[in-house]
Amino acid sequence: MKATQALHNLGQSIWLDNITRDLLESGTLARYIDELSVTGLTSNPTIFDHAIKNSTSYDAAIREKMSQGKSGEGLFFELALEDLTRAAALFGPVHERTDGVDGWVSLEVSPLLAYDTASTLAAAEDLHTRAGQPNLFIKIPGTREGLPAIEEAIFAGVAVNVTLLFSREQYLAAADAFLRGIERRIDAGLTPSVASVASVFISRWDAAVSGKVAESLANQLGIAIAKRTYKAYSELLASPRWRRAFNAGARPQRLLWASTGTKDPKASDVLYIKALAAPFTVNTMPEGTLKALAEHGEIGSILPADGGDCEEVLAAFARSGIDADALAARLQDEGARSFVNSWNELMAVIAAKSAALKTRAAG
Repeated sequence: MKATQALHNLGQSIWLDNITRDLLESGTLARYIDELSVTGLTSNPTIFDHAIKNSTSYDAAIREKMSQGKSGEGLFFELALEDLTRAAALFGPVHERTDGVDGWVSLEVSPLLAYDTASTLAAAEDLHTRAGQPNLFIKIPGTREGLPAIEEAIFAGVAVNVTLLFSREQYLAAADAFLRGIERRIDAGLTPSVASVASVFISRWDAAVSGKVAESLANQLGIAIAKRTYKAYSELLASPRWRRAFNAGARPQRLLWASTGTKDPKASDVLYIKALAAPFTVNTMPEGTLKALAEHGEIGSILPADGGDCEEVLAAFARSGIDADALAARLQDEGARSFVNSWNELMAVIAAKSAALKTRAAG
């Protein structure tokens, strides 16, 4: 049995952290679904930037949309929705079979809106409506300004993938925003069955402290943060407040591990996959990590619901001068700025492609 199948059987969803038109048209994504137990997919501006820049697969569509007067951000979202609608159809059977628990794809609102609550909500509702797919998550960052938009989107019935979470505290704030939206739906007599995942980023923790702590602590910080967050997740699902919502028909907001590709070339290429196996969670993997897991990976022990040794490990990092709370805030801020940079690069790529195609057509 492949390790991907073993992980799926354990109860963790495997999602692909990638989307390109080539993946769709070559049948590769369909093969990953059939052979590697992939049951969902996530995207972000960086992924689309690379996909459009490094391929001619989008040229015909860009040319067609330019002829309709489309450009820039509007043109991009049409391209993205085309890709994600096709991917959503591939995951449709999974979504139906699991009664909406799994089989999701994700599209991010413009990261330029990360600190603008009202515009984030408006964009989320617009993309949700335009997609017209039951299994499309709209990604909203779990920043301080994003939290009210998450609550309002959930209240409006928009399925949300909360992104850019880095710590237990940031996760709990996002979970609270989700639940407030659900409770408001219950109070308003609306169905509370609105899906959501909360995406906690892992490997960036270890990249941030690389070379700043003893070698014995290398590649342990992200896993310790994940264990601490998983404990909070387990406790939250068992809390009276959440159980009241479940009793009214609400769905749990699942915890998702993001940024699980290994950054350290000296470490195992499936380090975070093996360490973060846990039922009723999601691990969204880069394509290389997914293939490594299928080829030579193995599944470790299940993540302990009580957090295991996370507090001892985090205490060791504190003694080494690492302030986890301050670093979490910094990583979230850097993540938001990184997505803005990728977005600007993506818009530049679309502008350059459009200009080149227009010149070629004129010649």
